[in-house]
Amino acid sequence: MSLLDLIAAADERGLAAGAAACLERCLPQPAPGDEPDPLRPLWAGCADPGLWPGRLAEARAALDSLADPGEPVGRVRELLARAPDDRAGQELRAWADACSVLALEVHLGHDATGPAAADRVARCRAGDPSGAGPLLAGEVARQVLILEMLAGIDDDAPAGAGLRQVLDVSTEGQRVLRAAAARRARVRVRR
Repeated sequence: MSLLDLIAAADERGLAAGAAACLERCLPQPAPGDEPDPLRPLWAGCADPGLWPGRLAEARAALDSLADPGEPVGRVRELLARAPDDRAGQELRAWADACSVLALEVHLGHDATGPAAADRVARCRAGDPSGAGPLLAGEVARQVLILEMLAGIDDDAPAGAGLRQVLDVSTEGQRVLRAAAARRARVRVRR
């Protein structure tokens, strides 16, 4: 299934967790003194829809307290502001879709395969990775894996089932992007 198909088929927990993971991977290395995981409160809201509004507010406050937001943080902040307080319905699906796009655009921006092209993101989301660099292709694969993992969890499983594995996959993706961003910054300094 393509990423678009998986987002269209995901349940509310899958949408919330997939979106939280996407946003988390967009955040740069925290500055000294910053909260290391400002979006961590969202994960409890992914497991329990009753906790979602309060945890969303906590994540918004934590992200607002970051010292130097930069462009990706600003875009994550905008998406958090647009997140539905009720973890349900089409608003949640549209929000999760926007989080997916942001994560792909951030990865495309760090890919060393030439100028960023928005159509690459659209093609990758539709299942055609041609022309995608390694970071973009890796992020598409990561999003697909996360949504497939969440879709494969039995309906009778506890609410938090699978979220630890999703968090592990997301954290590894965050490390990859941060390393690529650091490498790119070193190259710019040498020029």
